Amino acid sequence: MSKKILIVEDEIAIQNILKNYLEDAGYDVTTADDGVDGFSKWQGGDFDLVLLDIMMPKIDGFGVLELIRKESNVPVAMITAMGDVVDQLRAFELQVDDYITKPFDMKLVLVRIAALLRRSEANSQLVKKEKNVIKYQNLIMDIDAFEVIEDDVKLYLTQKEFEILRVLLENQDRVYTREMLLSQLWGYDFFGNSRVVNVHIQNLRGKMSGDYIETVRGVGYKIAKAD
Repeated sequence: MSKKILIVEDEIAIQNILKNYLEDAGYDVTTADDGVDGFSKWQGGDFDLVLLDIMMPKIDGFGVLELIRKESNVPVAMITAMGDVVDQLRAFELQVDDYITKPFDMKLVLVRIAALLRRSEANSQLVKKEKNVIKYQNLIMDIDAFEVIEDDVKLYLTQKEFEILRVLLENQDRVYTREMLLSQLWGYDFFGNSRVVNVHIQNLRGKMSGDYIETVRGVGYKIAKAD
């Protein structure tokens, strides 16, 4: 799935240049012409990065950045003609992630955007690993607490249901046969009916609102890789 970028820029010519280049690079782009519209669109969308001008009508870029930082650590890059050190210091005090002065080279802008997104993704994965938590769509699995939350509702899973879900979430897009799940979760010395896996999958699906587990006909089960 394409990364979503919000451009908040009141100069339409510059806005169009940024939008066209970013869309050509494969990004999903939304634009806003002033600070109020920009913050409103940011609240209404799940953006991966924000490109933010400073001198804008209604609310300037500093004000928009301050509002965003009260709610999120989403990467924000200023793109502005204000190149004074005082302005840059103020932006970084408000926790901007990058500061690009006009006129700019679009190739360099694309490289810096890609770097910000990579850093954000790496930090996100590190936090998940440190907390021993798996997040997938509307699911949150806390491995240490042996707890699964879906849409703020705790799911009451058996040990085997939890283990099956964990294996599939930790190995997204990998298809597991019944035999693979049996050997990994029940042990190689299990002599029961292999269809016990089907029963656990069915029960697991019945406890979740979302349709997360896919059946690969004639092979086994998988959870698709998150976008």
